[in-house]
Amino acid sequence: MIDLTDVRVTVLPHGEGLDLPAHAEPHAAGLDLRAAVPADAPLTLAPGAHALVPTGLQIALPDGTEGQVRPRSGLAYKKGVTVLNSPGTIDSSYRGEVGVLLINHGAEPFVVERGERIAQLVVARYLPVRLVPVADLDATERGAGGFGSTGTA
Repeated sequence: MIDLTDVRVTVLPHGEGLDLPAHAEPHAAGLDLRAAVPADAPLTLAPGAHALVPTGLQIALPDGTEGQVRPRSGLAYKKGVTVLNSPGTIDSSYRGEVGVLLINHGAEPFVVERGERIAQLVVARYLPVRLVPVADLDATERGAGGFGSTGTA
């Protein structure tokens, strides 16, 4: 059994009635975020268009964590719709509404309906660091090899 960490969440008025994000199964990393658009006014994304989609949620992430807003693979594969600034980062100090910046890379308009699963939220620990200038770095086998330098042609 995996231990869960409680994260406080506030549901805003336009998010009332929507399911809270939850893990679909015990080993799923992400929690599905849903669109909190009005039921009578869905949002249409034309091909090439982008929009900030509200979730109706505010969250208080634990110190030392961040929320990563990531695309849903099925939405990207089937419709060409993805998260534009992927992954988007939610800092633990942020208390505003969680929004999802979607872009339609597909050939057809995409209609975002109320309650539709539009992205996933992964809560991850991070390591706070301080950069320290030095004259030289330790040598490694890879060295300064860049893109594609670890694979074989």
